[in-house]
Amino acid sequence: MKRTLLVIPLLGLLAGAPVVLTSCGTPGAESSAQAAARPYPLNYCLVSGDKIGEMGDPVKTVYKGQEFKFCCKDCVKDFNKDPDKFMKKLAEAEQKAK
Repeated sequence: MKRTLLVIPLLGLLAGAPVVLTSCGTPGAESSAQAAARPYPLNYCLVSGDKIGEMGDPVKTVYKGQEFKFCCKDCVKDFNKDPDKFMKKLAEAEQKAK
Protein backbone atom coordinates (compact mmCIF):
# COMPACT_ATOMS: atom_id res chain seq x y z
CA MET A 1 0.00 0.00 0.00
CA LYS A 2 1.40 3.39 -0.99
CA ARG A 3 1.70 5.98 1.78
CA THR A 4 1.73 9.70 1.12
CA LEU A 5 2.80 12.24 3.72
CA LEU A 6 1.31 15.72 3.69
CA VAL A 7 2.61 18.60 5.77
CA ILE A 8 -0.09 21.09 6.62
CA PRO A 9 0.65 24.18 8.70
CA LEU A 10 -2.10 24.75 11.24
CA LEU A 11 -2.23 28.05 13.09
CA GLY A 12 -2.00 27.81 16.83
CA LEU A 13 -1.45 24.04 16.85
CA LEU A 14 1.77 22.64 18.28
CA ALA A 15 3.22 26.13 18.70
CA GLY A 16 3.05 26.80 14.97
CA ALA A 17 4.87 23.61 13.95
CA PRO A 18 3.61 21.88 10.81
CA VAL A 19 1.60 18.72 11.25
CA VAL A 20 2.35 15.63 9.17
CA LEU A 21 -0.68 13.69 8.05
CA THR A 22 -0.27 10.25 6.56
CA SER A 23 -2.73 9.13 3.96
CA CYS A 24 -2.96 5.50 2.93
CA GLY A 25 -4.67 4.95 -0.36
CA THR A 26 -4.85 2.44 -3.09
CA PRO A 27 -1.59 1.75 -4.92
CA GLY A 28 -1.01 4.34 -7.61
CA ALA A 29 -3.54 6.80 -6.19
CA GLU A 30 -2.21 10.20 -5.19
CA SER A 31 -3.88 12.83 -3.07
CA SER A 32 -4.90 16.03 -4.82
CA ALA A 33 -2.36 18.02 -2.78
CA GLN A 34 0.44 15.68 -3.84
CA ALA A 35 -0.66 15.78 -7.48
CA ALA A 36 -0.87 19.60 -7.49
CA ALA A 37 2.50 20.14 -5.80
CA ARG A 38 5.61 21.29 -7.66
CA PRO A 39 7.79 18.21 -8.20
CA TYR A 40 10.94 17.74 -6.16
CA PRO A 41 13.81 18.66 -8.51
CA LEU A 42 16.77 17.09 -6.67
CA ASN A 43 18.06 13.52 -6.60
CA TYR A 44 19.22 13.75 -2.97
CA CYS A 45 17.71 14.32 0.46
CA LEU A 46 18.06 17.94 1.61
CA VAL A 47 18.34 16.84 5.24
CA SER A 48 20.98 14.09 5.05
CA GLY A 49 22.49 14.64 1.62
CA ASP A 50 21.97 10.96 0.77
CA LYS A 51 20.83 9.98 -2.71
CA ILE A 52 17.07 9.40 -2.93
CA GLY A 53 16.26 5.71 -3.22
CA GLU A 54 19.46 4.33 -1.68
CA MET A 55 17.62 3.44 1.53
CA GLY A 56 14.46 2.14 -0.14
CA ASP A 57 11.48 4.05 -1.42
CA PRO A 58 11.66 7.78 -0.68
CA VAL A 59 9.33 9.37 1.85
CA LYS A 60 7.35 12.18 0.21
CA THR A 61 6.01 15.32 1.87
CA VAL A 62 4.26 18.40 0.51
CA TYR A 63 4.89 21.73 2.20
CA LYS A 64 3.48 25.03 0.88
CA GLY A 65 2.80 23.49 -2.51
CA GLN A 66 6.30 22.02 -2.90
CA GLU A 67 6.94 18.29 -2.89
CA PHE A 68 9.94 17.11 -0.87
CA LYS A 69 11.50 13.65 -1.02
CA PHE A 70 13.50 12.23 1.86
CA CYS A 71 15.69 9.16 2.19
CA CYS A 72 13.95 8.05 5.42
CA LYS A 73 11.31 8.94 8.03
CA ASP A 74 13.93 10.36 10.42
CA CYS A 75 14.72 13.07 7.89
CA VAL A 76 11.04 14.03 7.78
CA LYS A 77 11.18 14.58 11.55
CA ASP A 78 14.17 16.89 11.13
CA PHE A 79 12.42 18.70 8.26
CA ASN A 80 9.34 19.29 10.41
CA LYS A 81 11.41 21.11 13.04
CA ASP A 82 12.08 23.97 10.61
CA PRO A 83 10.53 23.41 7.16
CA ASP A 84 11.13 26.97 5.99
CA LYS A 85 14.86 26.40 6.43
CA PHE A 86 14.62 23.56 3.92
CA MET A 87 12.46 25.61 1.55
CA LYS A 88 15.34 28.09 1.50
CA LYS A 89 17.91 25.29 0.99
CA LEU A 90 15.86 23.98 -1.93
CA ALA A 91 15.72 27.41 -3.55
CA GLU A 92 19.48 27.79 -3.13
CA ALA A 93 20.13 24.33 -4.62
CA GLU A 94 17.90 25.14 -7.61
CA GLN A 95 19.72 28.46 -8.19
CA LYS A 96 23.09 26.72 -8.00
CA ALA A 97 21.95 24.13 -10.55
CA LYS A 98 21.08 26.86 -13.08
